[in-house]
Amino acid sequence: MYKRRQYSWSDGKTLQLFAHTLIMGILNGTPDSFSDGGQHNTPELAAAWTRQMVADGADVIDLGVESTRPGSTPLTAEQEIERLSILIDPVLEASSVPVSIDTYHAKTADYAFSKGAHILNDVWGLHYDPDMAAVAAKYHVPIIIMHNSNDTNYGDIIEDMKAFFFSAVDKALKEGVQPQHIWLDPGIGFGKTEAQNIEVMQRLGEITAYEYPVLLAPSRKRFIGSMLGGLPPEERDEGTVAACITGVFQGVDMVRVHNVLMHKRALAVADGLLRSE
Repeated sequence: MYKRRQYSWSDGKTLQLFAHTLIMGILNGTPDSFSDGGQHNTPELAAAWTRQMVADGADVIDLGVESTRPGSTPLTAEQEIERLSILIDPVLEASSVPVSIDTYHAKTADYAFSKGAHILNDVWGLHYDPDMAAVAAKYHVPIIIMHNSNDTNYGDIIEDMKAFFFSAVDKALKEGVQPQHIWLDPGIGFGKTEAQNIEVMQRLGEITAYEYPVLLAPSRKRFIGSMLGGLPPEERDEGTVAACITGVFQGVDMVRVHNVLMHKRALAVADGLLRSE
């Protein structure tokens, strides 16, 4: 039932999938992210938050420097690299676990991996930058292919997502990305209405049925706030726990969250119920 993956890097960092649901801790090195913009965007703050999330139980640190909240202004690769250059060394030094880079620019990804980053988290799932798959193959890194769309017009949303994933996986394999390095992410909160986000959450099993591990990233998203009567992002952690456990019960392998400690505790119980023999 559970997928097995084991990764190791030349700097001694490792990642093993099977024993428990992995937790990716969010490090927004941005001034304007929807939940915690401006809180971790200096070298000192980013390093401190990295150490805290690792202590709280994060298996991966996900570093991004461009806000992808609705209405945000996109950065060029050069602007993104300028922001990233201030943070990446302190974060890599502070982290005892792998660091993923949240970007859809191949130039940014290449820069990050040349500095020692470990995983690619592409919010456009290889559909934005035609050079991205080649960069992932060049550095032999795991790649998270997230579903995204410029509109919300779908036939059957899951079938349309599968077509998106199949196209991206085909690109990756043709460029030389190893099959065991491919992960999928349903892209909760991206290119979907609130009703569509809920439908995807209810049908995650149709995505986890494939051989590729699945990352779920619902943390503090708008649909959770709506389901809780309009709560602001910073008050959506309990709802995020519920969403993540819904995913775990449908077979997701890693969750991306802001509040690592809360999820570490909750998922220890969920995993104990599901995985104990």
